[in-house]
Amino acid sequence: MAQRLALQRLLWLPTRGPLASHGRAFGTSAGRRSTFNVQDGSDFQDRVVNSPKPVVVDFHAQWCGPCKILGPRLEKLVAKQEGKVLMAKVDIDDHTDLAIEYEVSAVPTVLAMKNGDVVDKFVGIKDEDQLEAFLKKLIGA
Repeated sequence: MAQRLALQRLLWLPTRGPLASHGRAFGTSAGRRSTFNVQDGSDFQDRVVNSPKPVVVDFHAQWCGPCKILGPRLEKLVAKQEGKVLMAKVDIDDHTDLAIEYEVSAVPTVLAMKNGDVVDKFVGIKDEDQLEAFLKKLIGA
């Protein structure tokens, strides 16, 4: 019985705690590292404005239907860029101050930021080809 319990613990170990990513697919963990939710204004300043990498900023809302389509589509394409670009997700209901500061009047609004400056922007939903072109332009590829 003790051996069985030890074996169960051993088998479950890779799916819990800090070692969890070692037992999972690379694409999933890479996507999680390149996409993050903005927590507050100082987090936005640190992780977006001061980022050494280009950042795609997705201003969205929980109640927004098109946002629910665009968000995962954009996350998938950002993950495919293998760390060349990051994606910050900003819920406009939680961070109204950021939405006002960046003149977001409709959702989804997506900004492309490089060296702390907005270099491109679109409002509304886009297909994958348009999103790939948007990312390539931001990365400079």
